[in-house]
Amino acid sequence: MLTGMQITVIGGDARQLEIIRKLTELDAKLSLIGFEQLDHAFTGAVKEKLNDVDFTTTDAIILPVPGTNLEGKVETIFSNEKVLLTEEILRKTPAHCTVYSGISNAYLDGITKKADRRLIQLFERDDVAIYNSIPTVEGTIMMAIQHTDITIHGSNVTVLGLGRVGMSVARIFNHLCAKVKVGARKSEHIARITEMGLTPFHLNDLAKEVQDTDICINTIPHPIVTASVIAKMPPQTLIIDLASKPGGTDFRYAEKRGIKALLAPGLPGIVAPKSAGQILAGVLSQLLEDDLLNRKESTT
Repeated sequence: MLTGMQITVIGGDARQLEIIRKLTELDAKLSLIGFEQLDHAFTGAVKEKLNDVDFTTTDAIILPVPGTNLEGKVETIFSNEKVLLTEEILRKTPAHCTVYSGISNAYLDGITKKADRRLIQLFERDDVAIYNSIPTVEGTIMMAIQHTDITIHGSNVTVLGLGRVGMSVARIFNHLCAKVKVGARKSEHIARITEMGLTPFHLNDLAKEVQDTDICINTIPHPIVTASVIAKMPPQTLIIDLASKPGGTDFRYAEKRGIKALLAPGLPGIVAPKSAGQILAGVLSQLLEDDLLNRKESTT
C-alpha cells in the first residue's frame, strides 16, 4: 500500500489514467496537473493548477512517457494549460522526492541533476521495455496492413536492431510467415538471429540488403536509414520507424523519393493505451512501494 504517500502526476495521455487508477487503489494521495478537462474523477486524486501544488510535501513526481521537451514543457492532452517543469519546482520538493519518466533528454537530465533529485527512466528497465514491446508489435502490424497493398505473409521484411523491441518485432513477423531478415552489429546478435531461424546481416551491408525489401522496420535511435540506403530501396517499400524521436530515418529524402516513411514512437499509447498504462502502473506501484518501505526503514 502507498498510504501517506503524496504523488504529483503531471500531464500525459490515456496511459496515465491507468497509473492514476492503480495508485489511488493503493491509497496514495495524488495531485493531478494538466487534467482539468478529464471528466472522470478518482477518489484520493485532486485536479490542481501547477502553481497551486504544494511541492514541499511531494514524495514523487510522475511524468508522461516522453517526459518533457527540450524547453521543459510537459505534454497535457487533457488540458490547455502550458505546463513547464523547472529546476525551481524540483528544489521545492523534499530531498527524497523521485522523478519518474518514460524516457529523458538533456533538459530533464539537467534539472534533476542540478536539483539533486533522483530520476528513474522506466523505459530503461528491461521488464517495461519487454512488456511494452507487445502493443508495439501489434501497432506495427496494424501500420503494415494499413499502408501496404500486399499481405505480410510472404513479404520481405527487414528489421533493424535486435534489442528488446527488435527481437519481438522480428519474431512476430516471422510467425506471420513474412521472410524476415535482421540487421545487427554485435556478433552475439548475429548468432541469436541465426538461432531464431531468421536471416542475419551486418548493418554495414544495409544498403545492399534493402534492395528487395517490402517493409523496413527500424528500432535503432540513430541515423541508420540514410539517403544512400533509401536510394537502394524499391519505390513501394514502406519504412516504419519505431525509434524515439527524431527516429533513425532520413524522412526528407524518403519523401523526395516517394517512399512512404512513418515515424511511430509511442505506439502502445496509441493502439493499446489501457494495456500500456497497466504495464507502467504495475511497475511504478512496485517502485513506489519499495521507495516508501526504504524510507520507513531508514527512519527506524
